[in-house]
Amino acid sequence: MRTICTLVIIVSSLSCTFADSPIYSDLWGERGERWTAESRLPDFSYTGYHRGERSLPNRAADVSVKDFAAVGDGKTDDTKAFQRAIDRSRGKTIAVPPGVYVITDVLQIRDSGTVLQGTSNRESILRFPIPLNEIHPNWGATTTGRRTSNYSWSGGLISVSGSPAKDVLAKVTKPAERGSRQLDVSSVDPFHVGDEVCLQLSDTDDQTLARYLYANDPGPLDNLGRRASVTFAARVTGVDTTFKRIEFDRPLRTEVKPEWQPRIYAASCSVEEVGIEKIGFEFPLTPYAGHFTEVGFNALAMSGVRNCWARELRIRNADSGIFISGRNVTVDGLDMESERKPERTRQATGHHGVTLGGQDNLLTNFDYRTRFMHDITVTRGSAGNVASDGRGLDVCFDHHCYGPHANLFTNIDLGKGTRMFQSGGGAKLGRHSAAWETFWCIRSQASQQWPKGWSTDLINIIGVTSTGEPELNQSGRWFEPIDPARLQPANLHQSQLQRRLKNQNQSAASDRRKSS
Repeated sequence: MRTICTLVIIVSSLSCTFADSPIYSDLWGERGERWTAESRLPDFSYTGYHRGERSLPNRAADVSVKDFAAVGDGKTDDTKAFQRAIDRSRGKTIAVPPGVYVITDVLQIRDSGTVLQGTSNRESILRFPIPLNEIHPNWGATTTGRRTSNYSWSGGLISVSGSPAKDVLAKVTKPAERGSRQLDVSSVDPFHVGDEVCLQLSDTDDQTLARYLYANDPGPLDNLGRRASVTFAARVTGVDTTFKRIEFDRPLRTEVKPEWQPRIYAASCSVEEVGIEKIGFEFPLTPYAGHFTEVGFNALAMSGVRNCWARELRIRNADSGIFISGRNVTVDGLDMESERKPERTRQATGHHGVTLGGQDNLLTNFDYRTRFMHDITVTRGSAGNVASDGRGLDVCFDHHCYGPHANLFTNIDLGKGTRMFQSGGGAKLGRHSAAWETFWCIRSQASQQWPKGWSTDLINIIGVTSTGEPELNQSGRWFEPIDPARLQPANLHQSQLQRRLKNQNQSAASDRRKSS
């Protein structure tokens, strides 16, 4: 009897171990052993502040808004004090001590290195009683002609604005394949090893770039025109003067063709190294009237910037939270809350939660305690962006047409999971999602299925709560419904970054040994 009991215990233990054992995707493996640069799975390891190669800075304050007569009593208008602090402390870290600061105009940051630093997002509160459209009226219209404020989809009451480099360094002279690490150029004179550069592609009259991004299954494009675009940043690792060729440290995200007018710029922007951290944003408790009624109770906009960050923010009762249009911006630690009465159709309390415009931006460690029409948005030109390690009540990954491609959503708990692919964007602007979008380790209460008609088939859905059958077609659909609780790694971005940095360190150590 004892022997039988022992066997039962052993078999039971083995069954539990098997049931809980990790499962690895055929596209990545345990640590990237199944991946190649040409894979349908993009390399997301260059995302975020300084491409993930540096931690976010921890800076001591140089000055305080109190030095410029800010009061913080919840009654006094502190707008001029804050703007004085920003204008007279360019490139410095400005402390925002505990208090409630009333701000009635847009706070403008246009200089590199400036940081607004609160004590915590529940102690250092910025209260905005007036919306953007009352401060600076900006009326526009939707794609169907409905009159609405342009702040429905842009702008922030803290505005960090710069511009990318505008001078063309060289033109690309020959085609290149996706996954390649080199380009032939009109001149190598402007380039040096270590330079960070930016490749840009534009569409043709017959929309060949858009069709390529959608893997030749774009859906109707009648209203898109030539607005599809590609932007790709990389570091120069080699300059060949004989063949007029430069080499990069990362694989090309797309093909390059001469018809797309490929040209190379410096990757720098006029505004970099700006941080907004440990601050709470509060807006009036007004009912939300619904889609396109927003008047601009928007927290933060970062546009034309690079290597900036927002950290440990809390946003309450907003029309929209954060709009990013830049490169290598990190948003780390974001709480979205609302006590507004939601509108009826989608039970939303605002329009856009976070919009990841631009390339290689990172949203991580977020908690949506309310619903937006569009919780996390990617749109025209969005590529290489990552949303990770987050949760919400019923999160949706809004793809706003115009060819967003090669973005990653990983290790996220959707909550209810009734609207994972709910998206907007207007009619005849292409399908919601273009190629290489990747959804990895997505948990939800509801079962998820392939979103038919929502995208081209060349997207990756791996590790979702689902009762569906696998479809593993290297040139078509990739639906790998692994139990998210067993999929490893849970965060693909972190796994890719760790692999890259390890390989870089090993390569650098090898080079040092050879030179010694």
